This record gives sequence, structure tokens and C-alpha cells, in this order.
Amino acid sequence: MTETMRAIEITTPGGPDVLQLTERPVPTPGHGQVRLRLAYAGVNRPDALQRAGAYAPPPSASDLPGLEGAGEVVALGPGVDTLSVGDRVCALLPGGGYAEQVVTPAAHCLPVPNGMDLKQAACLPETYFTVWSNVFMRGGLIAGERFLVHGGSSGIGTTAIQLAREFGARVFATAGNDDKCATCTELGAERAINYRREDFVSVLKDEGGANLILDMVGGDYIPRNIRALADDGRLVQIAFLSGPKVELNFAQVMARRLTITGSTLRPQSDLAKARIAEALRRDVWPLLSAGRVGPVMDSEFPLDQAARAHARMESSDHIGKIVLAI
Repeated sequence: MTETMRAIEITTPGGPDVLQLTERPVPTPGHGQVRLRLAYAGVNRPDALQRAGAYAPPPSASDLPGLEGAGEVVALGPGVDTLSVGDRVCALLPGGGYAEQVVTPAAHCLPVPNGMDLKQAACLPETYFTVWSNVFMRGGLIAGERFLVHGGSSGIGTTAIQLAREFGARVFATAGNDDKCATCTELGAERAINYRREDFVSVLKDEGGANLILDMVGGDYIPRNIRALADDGRLVQIAFLSGPKVELNFAQVMARRLTITGSTLRPQSDLAKARIAEALRRDVWPLLSAGRVGPVMDSEFPLDQAARAHARMESSDHIGKIVLAI
């Protein structure tokens, strides 16, 4: 008989309640892949977008949500010689993380950092791959530059603040209340801006403008970001919580030599993700093992309460990462 596992599936596009516990066949690793028995899975905004029908998985990926997790290698596909059965890893997943077992390319697995448990490690891949590839590889942040990250208390935000601080940037962040702003400054932001009471454009202009902005809000933030940038500044867009369409005067972009770029992680090739993993292993994993940076943990839910985890995330009351215990 085919071995089965517990998993959370999206029964139909909709709200959190469409996430339901089910049984699925245990997946078989293909060439270059490993199968993991997950202990924890991270919960991320793209999971909610997929659940709502707005972020379809790639054709070759599992239809189950879940883009990161941590656990133990239990099977190797053909051609894998970098990992062994029994290794404890965290991994970027193509999908399928809301399940007891999952397959992913071996090149997208990274060791659990020293001193870190599997729950913390499960929160690393999606956020660290996203922040490193967009802030440092694409955005080119260097020491001494002024860096603004929106949503500073989110999983992406808390990661971006810490990494930018460690690499010598001056960090600014926006957040929605005083507690979230306090978290941002505790993590290393020079200035946390409560966007309900302050104008981030004015704050950054007073500092000379941002050299780099990481934005996940979009909508009317896009022209405001343009105004907040210093000459020769860069805007990196990674999501559109307020929508992707806006009217923008590109004369400012030309006259001030601004760069607008962005990316999404999931559609990138396996090779591109493997290159990000190698850069993280070299430049960031030593910082994690030394305790200089790390995930900010919000809450934990059992696998069968994935709907509650999504409701928590979409309330925007959380600070840091939400995980499912599997």
C-alpha cells in the first residue's frame, strides 16, 4: 500500500477556513532532490496569497502550501551526494511544506545553525533567501548607506533590519504601532517610523534620502518611495499588499537617476535559488551560528490549526514569524 501522510490542502480559493487537514501520498524525491520529515514549517504571506487563489504554484510544484521548513533528511533522490539520511536541515521548498514530509532540491537545503532548534530554523529559508537576494544581491546595499524597509516588524522586516545592521548600513523601518516600532529599534533600526502618525518621506528626506528601499506594500507607497529616495537611489519591490498598479511620474526617475527593480522568489529557477543558498551559507550562516542575527518568533500552531495561523498572519497583529508544528 502507498504510504500516506497528514497534510493541509487548499480545498477551494478563499479565506483561512478553506485550509483543511487531509491525507496525501508521501512524495518521492526525484533527481537531485531529498525528502524531509518536517518538524516545523514557516507560515508566510505567499501561502495566504496561494490560498486566496492569487499566487498559483509553478506547474512542477506541489499544490500544498508551505515554502519553508526544517526537519530530518529521510530519503535521497538519484544524484544527491551532499546530504545524508539523518541530516538535520532547513530548506527552501517549492511548495508542500504544510505536510509531514516534503521533497525539495538538495541544493536548497542548509544546515541548522549552531545553537538553533528546528522551530527557529524553519523560519529562516523563505525570509533569508528573499532578503539576501533582494537587499544585497539585487539592491546592492553597502556599508554606510541609508536603508529603509517597510513592514519592519514582519518576518521579512525583522530579517532585513538585522542583516542590514550587520553589514554596516544605517537602518530605518516603518511599522504600525509603538510596540512594533520598539521591536525594530531593538533589532538595530536607527529610526522606527510609526506610519499611522508620521510621514516616512519627510523623515528620510531630513536624513538625505534613502539609498535603498525594500517595499512589500506597493499601491500609493510607490510614488512616496520615489520621493523618499536619494539621488541614484534604488527601490526594490517584493510584494503588493496594497496593489500593483499606480500612476507614477517617471520624469523623477530619469532626472534623479533612480533604479526601480524587484523580484519574486518562487518562480526563479532551481539554479538561481541554489546560488542564493550558497551565498547565504558563506556570508550569513556564520552570523546565525554566532547568534548575531536570528528569527524573531511570534507564535506556534499545530498543523491541523493552519487556518488559525493564517488568520493570525492576516490580522497583522504578529511580530516576526509564525510556525506550524508538524
